Amino acid sequence: MAAIYWYKGDLENFIRTRSSAHRELVAGLDFTAYKIVFAKAFVARLLTGEERYRDLTLSIMLEVAQMDSFPSLKRHADAATLLPAAQEAVAALKTCTEKHQGIIDERQRLAADLAEHRAAAQAQQGFATKLAALKDQFMELGQMANRQKAGLAFEPFLNELFRLFDLDPRLSYKLETEQIDGSLSFDTDDYIVEAKWWKEPMERGHVDIFDAKVRRKGKNALGLYIAANGFTSGALREHDRRTSFITMDGGDLYAVLEGRIPLDELLKRKKRYANETGNCYFPAHLALG
Repeated sequence: MAAIYWYKGDLENFIRTRSSAHRELVAGLDFTAYKIVFAKAFVARLLTGEERYRDLTLSIMLEVAQMDSFPSLKRHADAATLLPAAQEAVAALKTCTEKHQGIIDERQRLAADLAEHRAAAQAQQGFATKLAALKDQFMELGQMANRQKAGLAFEPFLNELFRLFDLDPRLSYKLETEQIDGSLSFDTDDYIVEAKWWKEPMERGHVDIFDAKVRRKGKNALGLYIAANGFTSGALREHDRRTSFITMDGGDLYAVLEGRIPLDELLKRKKRYANETGNCYFPAHLALG
C-alpha cells in the first residue's frame, strides 16, 4: 500500500474508505507518521483479528492486485522511478492472491446459487398460498344457492387463476346469461373464451353457438369453453371429431387448484389432443395418467 500511494492523504483515504464498516481498525492510527509505518500498523490490526477481518483483508488484497493505474504516483515529479516500483509490488501481491481469487469466486457463486434458491422457494411458497386460497374460493362458489351471484364471482376467480399461471386474461361478464366472454393469450395463441357456471351441464345447442362464434373469427382462431358443471354427452359427441375449441369443466379446475397439474400444462395437453383427434374433450384425469 505504501508503494502505490505517494501522498499520505491518498493512502489514508484508501484505508479509511475500505474500513468504513470496521472503524476500530483506524481508530488511533497515526496518519501523520511515515506511510510505511501506519500502513504496517493497519495490516497488523487485520492480522490480529484474522478471523473477523478475513473477508476485508482478501478484498483489499485482490483490489490492490488488480491495480494497473497509479494516479497518485503519476502526479509526482519522480513518477518514472516510482511507477515501476509500484508495478513490481502489485505484481508480487498478485502472485500471492491468485489462489484466493478462485476461493472468492466459488464463494460468490455459492452465495448467488443460495440466494436464487431462496428466492425460488419463497416464490413457490407464495404461489402455493395463492393457489390454496383460490381453491377455497372455488369451493365457496360451488356452494352458493344464488347461481347468478356465483356467476358474477366466477369472473374475478378465473382472472386470478389465469394470472397466477402468467396467462393474459381479458374477460368481461354478461349478467343476463351468467356468461363470461373474452380472450386469453397462451403459448403464442389467442383463445376466445366463454365460461359458464350453470346448475346443469351445457347442452349441444349452447356449445354449437360457441363453435359458430369461434369459426366466424377465422381459421386460426381457437376457443376455450369453460363450464363448471360440465357438458352433456350429446354436446361432446357433436365435437369429438372436428372441433374449433377445447373444453374445461369443474374437474379440470379442481385438479389445477389441488396442484395436481399446472394450468398451462393442462391447456397444452388439451390443445395437442384436439389437434391430433379433433375431439374437444380431454379431461385432466387422462393427462395425469
